[in-house]
Amino acid sequence: MAATANASQPYFPLAGGATDGWSNEDEATATCFCGAVQLAFPIRGPGLVNTFVCNCTDCRKITASMFASNFTVEDTYLKHLRGRDNLKVFSQSKTIASKGEMANYFCSTCGTLMYRVGSKFPGHSILRIGTVDDFNLHEGALRPKVEQFVKDRVSWFGGAHSAEQYQDSAFKG
Repeated sequence: MAATANASQPYFPLAGGATDGWSNEDEATATCFCGAVQLAFPIRGPGLVNTFVCNCTDCRKITASMFASNFTVEDTYLKHLRGRDNLKVFSQSKTIASKGEMANYFCSTCGTLMYRVGSKFPGHSILRIGTVDDFNLHEGALRPKVEQFVKDRVSWFGGAHSAEQYQDSAFKG
């Protein structure tokens, strides 16, 4: 485990401008790099729907990386603690996977992608694991259980170990 030797305790390293992240047995926070936007979300069901790595070409471009590590929550469980008015939305309908509209919510100050909302997945938001303040959750409750678009994975990335593999989308909307 890369986060900390004591996985039973929250781990909040210096990462960005915010220092007020928290987690408990039911919820945790996700904060943008500058700290202007902070969300609270569930770390177990029913509000936490799934955790996954996506290798699709949309995720490559929107994250400026070769894959995205994500988790999906039901919107009724997602809380905007601060900065909702600081979010800017970029929507487009040429998504490779869903062929539906995908709205991307970015911090207008630092540019961090906080979450995505897809027309094919009503009532759900797709958050980025990297925005979660408690780094031990990356290895625990939010460890990806699924890896999708394996057919598009770069050859130098070995994949999400122990995750169920899908050549295309694991989630049909």
